[in-house]
Amino acid sequence: MNNDTFISRIAKEQNITDNQVQAVASLLLEGATIPFIARYRKEATGSLDEVAVMSVRDRLNQLRELEERKETVLKSLEKHGHMTDELQEKVVAAESMTVLEDIYLPYKPKRRTRAVIAKEKGLEPLALMIFEQKGTNPGKEAKSFIDPEKGVESVEDALAGARDIIAEIINENDKARARLRNLFFTKAAIKSRVASGMEEKGAKFRDYFDWEELVAGIPSHRMLAMRRGESEAFLNLDILPDEEEATAILENLFVNGEGDDSAQVKLAVKDCYKRLLSRSMETETRLHAKERAEIEAIKVFADNLRQLLLAPPLGAKRVMGIDPGFRTGCKLVCLDQQGKLLHYDTVYPHMSEKKALAEAEKIKSLCEKFDIEVIAVGNGTAGRETEAFVKAVLFSKPVQVIMVNESGASIYSASETAREEFPDHDLTVRGAVSIGRRLMDPLAELVKIDPKSIGVGQYQHDVDQKALKQTLDDVVMSCVNGVGVDLNRASAQLLTYVSGLNAGIAKNIIAYREENGPFKSRRQLTKVSRLGPKAFEQSAGFLRILDGENPLDASAVHPESYYIVDAITKDLGTTVVAILKKPDIRQQIDVTKYVTESVGIPTLNDILNELAKPGRDPREKFEAFAFADGIEKIEDLRPGMKIPGIVTNITAFGAFVDIGVHQDGLVHVSQMADRFVKNPADIVKNQQKVMVTVLEVDLARNRISLSMKSQAEKSGTAVENHNPKPKNKNKKNLSSGNAPFNNPLAEALIKSGLK
Repeated sequence: MNNDTFISRIAKEQNITDNQVQAVASLLLEGATIPFIARYRKEATGSLDEVAVMSVRDRLNQLRELEERKETVLKSLEKHGHMTDELQEKVVAAESMTVLEDIYLPYKPKRRTRAVIAKEKGLEPLALMIFEQKGTNPGKEAKSFIDPEKGVESVEDALAGARDIIAEIINENDKARARLRNLFFTKAAIKSRVASGMEEKGAKFRDYFDWEELVAGIPSHRMLAMRRGESEAFLNLDILPDEEEATAILENLFVNGEGDDSAQVKLAVKDCYKRLLSRSMETETRLHAKERAEIEAIKVFADNLRQLLLAPPLGAKRVMGIDPGFRTGCKLVCLDQQGKLLHYDTVYPHMSEKKALAEAEKIKSLCEKFDIEVIAVGNGTAGRETEAFVKAVLFSKPVQVIMVNESGASIYSASETAREEFPDHDLTVRGAVSIGRRLMDPLAELVKIDPKSIGVGQYQHDVDQKALKQTLDDVVMSCVNGVGVDLNRASAQLLTYVSGLNAGIAKNIIAYREENGPFKSRRQLTKVSRLGPKAFEQSAGFLRILDGENPLDASAVHPESYYIVDAITKDLGTTVVAILKKPDIRQQIDVTKYVTESVGIPTLNDILNELAKPGRDPREKFEAFAFADGIEKIEDLRPGMKIPGIVTNITAFGAFVDIGVHQDGLVHVSQMADRFVKNPADIVKNQQKVMVTVLEVDLARNRISLSMKSQAEKSGTAVENHNPKPKNKNKKNLSSGNAPFNNPLAEALIKSGLK
């Protein structure tokens, strides 16, 4: 298949034009990235978005892999003397890897199967004679093949060997395999049973100790869960259709008479199915179901990751980050508006009331010294208790206290990236810095962590790791470039995900910035070592320079289009700054005047939109979130409570919600709305703030069942009814205006007044 055939096939499959596919293929070949193609080459691609461009790229790769396999098969056929014109045509025409392997199967170099051994005994002519079913008497014909020296002692030995050969012929028949494959894929049932003696050890797989359903409709999470149970030796799995239906398909294909020879073929059919085809098709069905489950699981992971990366940023604030702990204390750091570490310390608010009072004074003093505006508290061990303690401190001016999801912070703190960033500080300091920075800008901080460690996936260790990495890298790159990157503040890790850049160039940008000071214009990038014209073309539009020499450097207008804006300003007799500030001037722009062979209306409209909102962050506005007062551990929960939570992970079977008790609760898909919900992602998104009702609390299994249904909400009791009243109503928390938790140390602070 030549490249033109690739192009036409993909265009037809994806319902786009040949020219669009060709443009994407050419741009990819030239080294263009997905974000660059989708954002700055709309005229060439007919305005294909990132998803469409990725689909073209992935399909091109699949077809190229198929072509490479065809070449290997053709060489093997030629080498072993099997090649014919007809066979070559079939190989070349194969449209999928499955069809290709079915064609190749009869000619593959074989191990010594029962059929091979039978052929070595000279029984192939007998097998072919019987298989023709022309009224041959198998018993009579078999006598002439008896040869004790070859191991054929009797008529039955000869017939058994002939049936082995027939069984292999049937097994290698592409039509038989296609029909059996269809039967398995559509009607096979997956049966899961507990392995002998594993009832107690495999308790976490209890739901699958005796489970059966059609494999065609099994949800992703169940398939992956059962496969994991099998791999850990707790479950036994079988995937099989009705045996009579399977053998009937084969008999209809290969048995064409009622004589003794057809009876032998029938025996061969049954043997073939039980010994060969059923096993082969079960393996294929397992792989097919696994691949289907992996695609869904990777999609869920990707969607969750995108939502987490694009979570609203707090922005440039002076932040105190706290990594909570009981015995080892709470590690705290003070950061400036750019996230630079100014101070670090450890406080021990959970040791005693006396110690808590002293540590409260220390926190208050540090907040005053570094003019702290917000305190970010990690949501790990001691998180709620620390939040309660900090909220009870009476600051001299309002200070927000916000819980931050710290998943992955420990991974970052032990990473090479963290060691390079903070070579003189230990893990605890790095973790607290990460918590504080994550509040300021989730995207900038999370790119430093392996996405698999962030905690938003579904069976991420059970799926194809290469496919997972490709998808997650695509998501991170899409998010980073969609938001844009401040060239003068970005870390090397963040810059690495910018279109056209890599780790080496990112480090060179940092080195240039440290040596020469902040970039004043995008054009300065050309002075960075190894950042050549191609890298500049791919990256410049996604890099922002605030307060630079050219106002357009703070926007998504690509430098290659600056001349268009210059022409507009000249025609209107104004300046770029005036256009950016005055809507009435922008309304005078007639974009059709600037259309050329290479620049069309899509690009011109993008420029016009960017002039209206230059460099605007597409993420939503940050809104602080607070958990319910008085609910800080699972034992505090009661069925019927209605409490606030925040979505932390979305799966195919529901959504996990953090309600502030160190254990996320599950809103099953059946409890997400008053109507049928097929996909939980249609109802909620990651980091969304929700109100939930507690349905059940299983302390033994540490599980919490929640509901978002209105009926549950109506029957639920407001959480305030379960809250203890603060003992001193006049001592409100100045940081948030909320009364503190029912926490002894917080109460001690209230009693003391900390005047």
